[in-house]
Amino acid sequence: MGGTGHWTNKGSVRLFLWRKAAAAAPTPQRTVLFVHGSSMASQPTFDLQVPGRPDSSVMDWFAARGFDTWCLDNEGYGRSDKQRPINFDISNGADDLDVASRYVLKNTGARKLLLYGISSGALKAALFAERHPERVARLALDAFVWTGEGSPTLDERKKRLPEFTARNRRPIDRAFVESIFARDHPGTADAATVSAFADAILALDDSVPTGTYVDMCSKLPLVDPARITVPTLLMRGQYDGIAGMDDLIDFFKRLPNPDKQFCVMPGISHASFQQKNYLMAYHILHAFFSQPEPAYRG
Repeated sequence: MGGTGHWTNKGSVRLFLWRKAAAAAPTPQRTVLFVHGSSMASQPTFDLQVPGRPDSSVMDWFAARGFDTWCLDNEGYGRSDKQRPINFDISNGADDLDVASRYVLKNTGARKLLLYGISSGALKAALFAERHPERVARLALDAFVWTGEGSPTLDERKKRLPEFTARNRRPIDRAFVESIFARDHPGTADAATVSAFADAILALDDSVPTGTYVDMCSKLPLVDPARITVPTLLMRGQYDGIAGMDDLIDFFKRLPNPDKQFCVMPGISHASFQQKNYLMAYHILHAFFSQPEPAYRG
């Protein structure tokens, strides 16, 4: 399924968006914006094509079901501008979502967005939802981290914090991408998908910003669950080393909107849409995004 590239501006900064429209006439209530993580741009994450892997692109899968799908390269990633001498942290990523959301709403006629973020993208999405709840219909946070308690991945990453704070970008290569799938529970993703994912990432970037790593290692918590008032889904892979279970449960308890869900995904580690059980992740997200509004609220 073909997509279209779009550009919008955050001041002097150019941001790239990628759209795959609904196969049938889209409805404004089914407009999705996907937000990527710390180490890759948006298209490798959300529009990955893998021969022999049906529905490998989550954007294609949702578009086939009537959703108008969009993803954004945050500043510092992919096709978006990378020139500014900053480390492109979580707050800056939420600023990108402010600009991107206005562009998507203007160009689709939607009043609100369905918003999905993974890992540091979930933090950006949550912070944006804190700042602009009027633009978010439903919020899905995958591989999310609140305080960082109980996260072995972050405990290991903190050992390199001086290295990350000393520079604005960190190099990535194929071995690094492969390590994402080996660190928590080897075997949750197949080799062909990991290879295609690495190819797609490295075609756009040979380095990525350090800001999200610095934030997640030294500045958590970055969001206040009491201020996230929109319907919210927490998605947590069984083997995810980022998202501590107790940390997420404490966060979930504090969400004020009763329209909320917590879902554990068996057999999945960190990168949900690149796992062997990716169709399970799609199903969970689709059920939440297509859920009817309550007829009675009390």
